[in-house]
Amino acid sequence: MPRPTDLFGLAGAAVVVAAVVVAAGRMLGLRRSGLAVLAGASAIAALVPVGALPVAGLLRGVVGDMSLTTLVLLLRGVARDIRGGDPADPRTTLTLQGFVAVAGVVLYPLALGLGAWDPYRLGYGAPWFLATLLAVALAALVLDAPLVTFCTALGVLAWGLGAHESRNLWDCLIDPLVFVWAASSLLLRWASAPVRRHWRPL
Repeated sequence: MPRPTDLFGLAGAAVVVAAVVVAAGRMLGLRRSGLAVLAGASAIAALVPVGALPVAGLLRGVVGDMSLTTLVLLLRGVARDIRGGDPADPRTTLTLQGFVAVAGVVLYPLALGLGAWDPYRLGYGAPWFLATLLAVALAALVLDAPLVTFCTALGVLAWGLGAHESRNLWDCLIDPLVFVWAASSLLLRWASAPVRRHWRPL
């Protein structure tokens, strides 16, 4: 019988496959009803064994398990493509990008040995790290950025339940994929700001 962590990992990989396929379908001009069928069919197909492993299993073996933040964003993208509109406003997206970018800048260089302190160790249950995450979630609510609060709470919940393959809370919250997305989005926003100001109507 598969372990709960394996089921979670395979489901996450299936979400990745569905998100990529739906994004491709949207670029090809498929209607929303067609995208909905495509999302369900691609997710199911990703879980069907091809030889020894399903496609989701092969993908998981290459990239590992996604963080809860990445999965939430992918599901949000699928929902946006199918239903139209965006369930999260630009400000809460920008706030999430800021939190993820700061967390990645703090975590990854130091975890790779660029300093004497390794913040990755905090993810094994340091009480003040959990308290900091609670403060972040509450601050996000005050700033009217519920997406940040939701991703943080979901990551902590998955870690607490042992649903994620990694037993480190950092891996439940962020991964390199979502860090690259957040950092590149902020850099592009910063680089394009002078252009937007120059072309702003008088």
